[in-house]
Amino acid sequence: MKSFKHILVLILTVFFAASGVADAADGGPDYGGAIVVGSIGDASNLIPMLSSDATSHNIAGLIYAGLVKYDKNLELVGDLAESWDIEQDGRLITFHLRHGVKWEDGHEFTSADVLFGFNTITSPDTPTAYAGDFLEVEKAEAPDPYTFRVLYKEPFAPALSSWGDIVVLPRHLLEGVKITESSLARKPVGLGPFRLREWKTQEKIVLEESPTYFAGRPYLDRYIMRIIPDPATMFLELKAGGLDWMGLSPMQYQRQTETPFFKKNFSRYKYLSFSYTYLGYNLRHPFFKDRRVRQAISYAVDKEEIIRGVLLGYGVVATGPYKPDAWYYNPDVRRYPYDPERARSMLAQAGWKDSDGDGWLDRDGQVFEFTVLTNQGNSLRDRTAQIIQYRLKQIGINMHIRALEWTAFINDFIDKRRFEAVILGWTLGQDPDLYDIWHSSKTAPKQLNFVGYKNPELDRLLVAGRRTFDRRERKRIYAKVQEILAEDQPYTFLYVPMSLPVIHKRFRGIKPAPAGISYNLERWWVPRNEQKYIMP
Repeated sequence: MKSFKHILVLILTVFFAASGVADAADGGPDYGGAIVVGSIGDASNLIPMLSSDATSHNIAGLIYAGLVKYDKNLELVGDLAESWDIEQDGRLITFHLRHGVKWEDGHEFTSADVLFGFNTITSPDTPTAYAGDFLEVEKAEAPDPYTFRVLYKEPFAPALSSWGDIVVLPRHLLEGVKITESSLARKPVGLGPFRLREWKTQEKIVLEESPTYFAGRPYLDRYIMRIIPDPATMFLELKAGGLDWMGLSPMQYQRQTETPFFKKNFSRYKYLSFSYTYLGYNLRHPFFKDRRVRQAISYAVDKEEIIRGVLLGYGVVATGPYKPDAWYYNPDVRRYPYDPERARSMLAQAGWKDSDGDGWLDRDGQVFEFTVLTNQGNSLRDRTAQIIQYRLKQIGINMHIRALEWTAFINDFIDKRRFEAVILGWTLGQDPDLYDIWHSSKTAPKQLNFVGYKNPELDRLLVAGRRTFDRRERKRIYAKVQEILAEDQPYTFLYVPMSLPVIHKRFRGIKPAPAGISYNLERWWVPRNEQKYIMP
């Protein structure tokens, strides 16, 4: 799952052959060709403000556009906005929009579309997890077709970065229509470099170049995402030519791509990902209301073992909700090294003991037994669950594992709070703001604090972190946020994995940067004599 306001700086290490990269040697960019990408999960909804899964946002990000975006160096630059003015100590932002921008159906984009999107995301009738940033606005107006102005109630540090592709909607297609009943969920109309051509549920999503894109059509004709839930099958498709791009598992990266075939045909990349993986608890469940129990489980889980055995060393231990290379990361929070004896002692203090000698902890006649849910097709999470299951068994906790298809997992279990514990991950971002994930006001259905965490002091700090633009003060505030989360352990924070993508070498224009590799996808291209269409 994903928190879409953020992007964090990464450390990038690239492995490729010079012959697969030098654009000049290939005679310059050519139009045409397709890229076929593997995904273990399908999209759920292509209206960005209504979806919370990464696949939906990845696809929607190629179809829609925002007022601003992050460039390769993680600096905010204009997208639909050519420029902006910030006044009144950061409370007032005036966006100056591009002229002549067209929706893919030919209708002109204006400030009325931004105002309509703002009114929609802040409407109580819109079931969105992302309204919080926009509820900070005191007044929004569109004084002319190419000017959009917002006045905030108070200074709001993430203000500028919030105006991405989540909030811009085609008013001419949605006005008078309930957004939850709109056909745009399956048939989006956007402003971005690609448009939807075909969507076969649980099979593929096909995008084609948008001739109306204001920055010029992408070089590639098509972007095809194939849904292949099993990573081993996906890897076979990559080798057989049915895919051009996928994320490798550590095993595939380390042991299955060191062949002459792969070195000749593919470029591999390795960098600390914009994400972390966690064991999350339903804090409404009686087993997990006691902080001592959550802390004990964190001591019982050998996170270094997971990094060695599951990630093969391609990752680092997570100590909280941030990557260790972020400017606001606090390295001095409480840590939970593997200590099963301490875990047993803390559980005993909470009343959990093996009273009948059967090897399982119990309290008031109830055995400590629960089920952890995770998503199908993610072998890393599956093996992580197995290691956790083994380690918890050593201290007398009986944990079961259930893997679910991604869309059903989100819609039927996460959104409806039908779980005891989960193994999931968050995609991270540049700004340290965590309000949508951790504030106690964000526990309603479809909102992102689905574990039901509530801490008044954390709430206060999350608000304070939004009210100041001073970087040193924000660092102090978010250091305290990390300290509280480390003590409370609403999650057992597990690891930050390496991202290990592999891409066929016929694709040129890939330029690794702090933002990763896909930030300039519309500028990727294939020499004409190497172009092919793969139509699965």
